[in-house]
Amino acid sequence: MLYYLFFFALRRHFSPLNVFRYITVRTAVASLTALLLSLLLGPWMIRRLREMQVKQYIREEGPKAHQKKAGTPTMGGVLIVAAIVIPTFLWADLRNSYVDLSLIATLAFGAIGFIDDYSKVVRKHNKGLTAKGKFLLQVLTCVFVGAVLVGLQAKGVYSTQLSVPFVKRLHPDLVIDSLLSYRHIWPIAYIPFVLFLVLVIAGFSNGVNLTDGLDGLAIGCVIVSATALTVITYLSSNVRFADYLEIQKVPQAAELTIFCGSVVGASLGFLWYNAHPAEMFMGDVGSLALGGAIGTVAVILKQEILLLSIGGIFIIELLSVILQVGSFKLTGKRIFRMAPLHHHFELLGWSESKIIVRFWIAALVFALFALTTLKLR
Repeated sequence: MLYYLFFFALRRHFSPLNVFRYITVRTAVASLTALLLSLLLGPWMIRRLREMQVKQYIREEGPKAHQKKAGTPTMGGVLIVAAIVIPTFLWADLRNSYVDLSLIATLAFGAIGFIDDYSKVVRKHNKGLTAKGKFLLQVLTCVFVGAVLVGLQAKGVYSTQLSVPFVKRLHPDLVIDSLLSYRHIWPIAYIPFVLFLVLVIAGFSNGVNLTDGLDGLAIGCVIVSATALTVITYLSSNVRFADYLEIQKVPQAAELTIFCGSVVGASLGFLWYNAHPAEMFMGDVGSLALGGAIGTVAVILKQEILLLSIGGIFIIELLSVILQVGSFKLTGKRIFRMAPLHHHFELLGWSESKIIVRFWIAALVFALFALTTLKLR
């Protein structure tokens, strides 16, 4: 909204406002706006959550040290979502389809998390939505995102081809071209593409959700991943940089840089209150929204494979749970002392602070590697 006011209405009367034509300026301002919103509204949010008795319920089978965290206000992810959406509305061009889609995906995944968190509060237990129910809602959201992207592909502004790290000319298409010419069955051609979206977006969203088990762990890793994605978004949308790096050009995604900057700013502000010992937890409303936002942006930028490195910690945490459950069901034995992986290190005797910082360092290494691959082709 302020973008329209400053750039379209007032710049004729005050020429310095021309600075808001630049993506970099609006990204910086959006990040600062999100940061300030989180910092200023944080104390109010904590008080309101305490007054409403919106508190964390700790699962009995979890590490014993976590029992002391019971009663800490949760659902602070509402603040994160607000601090992402408001600056994006203020500083981005809302005529951009990619920005609109990213906002809708973030709100949709946040709504799923909100329902889950609210169910826990009402039941006064750590169990909310069933795993099947939550995943079904996530799949429906991913199908919607896929449908919008298919529509954008028909307009020639989106590609269903993948970018493969380290390889310049390999761009496999997720659409079955041979079926597109058949009028009655052409939607079947997009099934691999939609399934891939579910794997990427829902999978990453759940990865962030599973990582959110220690004070500041998930939000710190989100800051690193979102910062790397902000850089990649800017490079992919800039024709000169994209040509130099030989990555897929997505010029219409330039405004997404502002959205990504808002994610970074909102996450930084929330970390102020979520750092150990946490005054507030983000809950599923925050973790699912953040994961959904990052996954959606990666899909738009055609960096789905690179997301494995950008969010390496989240992928590892997700895989640790899959391997643990699979091993126990098949052999009756556990691979880790407890899953997700951060709990394994807790039971090995690592302090919470040490686990958090070391995971942050690993997240930074993964993100730097992802940025390195942009040139190594």
